[in-house]
Amino acid sequence: MTHATLPGQGVVFWPVGTGDSTTIVAGDRLVMQVDLRDMASADEGDAGVAPVIDRLAATLPALADGAPYLAVFALTHGDLDHCCGFGDLLDSDILIGELWATPRLWRELADGQEPCPDAQRFHDEAKRRVTATLKAVATGRVPASGDRIRIIGYDEDRDDQPYADLPDEYFTYPGEAITSLDGQDVSDRFEAFVHAPFRGDCAGERNETSLAMQVTLRADDGTTGHLLLLGDLSYVTLKKIFDYSEYHDRPERLAWDVMLAAHHCSKKVMYAPDDAGDEELKQDLLDQLEQHAGENAYVIASSRPFRDADQPGDNPPHLVARDRYEEIVPNPLVCTGEYPDAEEPRPVVFGLEPGAGLVLLDPDDLEEGERDAEAAKSAPGSGGALLAAFGGVALVAGAAWAARRRQQGGTAAVREAVEQERGTDAAPATTVGFGRQ
Repeated sequence: MTHATLPGQGVVFWPVGTGDSTTIVAGDRLVMQVDLRDMASADEGDAGVAPVIDRLAATLPALADGAPYLAVFALTHGDLDHCCGFGDLLDSDILIGELWATPRLWRELADGQEPCPDAQRFHDEAKRRVTATLKAVATGRVPASGDRIRIIGYDEDRDDQPYADLPDEYFTYPGEAITSLDGQDVSDRFEAFVHAPFRGDCAGERNETSLAMQVTLRADDGTTGHLLLLGDLSYVTLKKIFDYSEYHDRPERLAWDVMLAAHHCSKKVMYAPDDAGDEELKQDLLDQLEQHAGENAYVIASSRPFRDADQPGDNPPHLVARDRYEEIVPNPLVCTGEYPDAEEPRPVVFGLEPGAGLVLLDPDDLEEGERDAEAAKSAPGSGGALLAAFGGVALVAGAAWAARRRQQGGTAAVREAVEQERGTDAAPATTVGFGRQ
């Protein structure tokens, strides 16, 4: 394939089964990873999941010593499907400049809970960085890249934890924006506005303490693209996020062009128990999501392929959730396990294009030979080629895929007809979810 010139900013959603691995290219050789699911099966040639760490190692910008450079790694929460392989990432040649962590793992360990091994590795690394930062500050220095950490969110037991001694600049709270990556000011092209975790949720269920944020990418001409990353939050916490920002008259903080469906397209986002304990559709949140969506918005499900039908007790992804999402956006929901097809899924890549915003990239825009990718990753200002390399040479047309989904009609059209006939859109009564891993 031939090299194509691409925008220097964008986002990649990796096919990793039911779990999250999201890579954000901020431009100027700055790349951020949010969550990771890198499984041993990814090393098998016919696996339907991506070897994320291998792809990062092969395509990240290189430092002077040749080490691949990842500016930031952010963990939304410590479930295995969000941190699987983090220990392998630490043991690789990749340098992680800065770590973003919530206080939740400190609380769980203080309460005697045992995290999964990769969550423990993340926590150990976070503790090491807290110590390194405190030592640097004590001698009047700033921590070096590779030692930096940012604590995001509140916790009532903060004063009992070592990170409490960090200076204020190493903390970020809901309602605040982050405009630096690994110590570099990127306010002209990147911003992460933190929505959660809320202080009142610090001792709640782990999923409800997920890091949630709106990421804004800005091109040189001022074009913006908004991305919502919501971890494994469910209806109650998501409603709080939208109500709070609307109450404080900041709708711009809710704007989104691409949204990663919370909890891998779980129906718990828009279905919740009523006063009688029966699940009911919460149209109010769906209306808010639709109100703040861009005119060409996409919803992404980072999950295995959808089943033919939902059954009581099924874990995500849920067809009923996909149907609800497709009622509020103009494009079919994109499932990482099915894009472009379930037999050979490929990364879902959006590029920030001047004058257009975040665009699902077609192969005509993304064709990249391995020779060009290798040359591009070490070239200054090569964010666009880096983005192409992430996507790989086997990407197929997003537009053609969307057209094919529309021709099939999807389950939304079928369910709409069924619901008109039976007069209800109620969800199955059984509550499902992953719980702890």
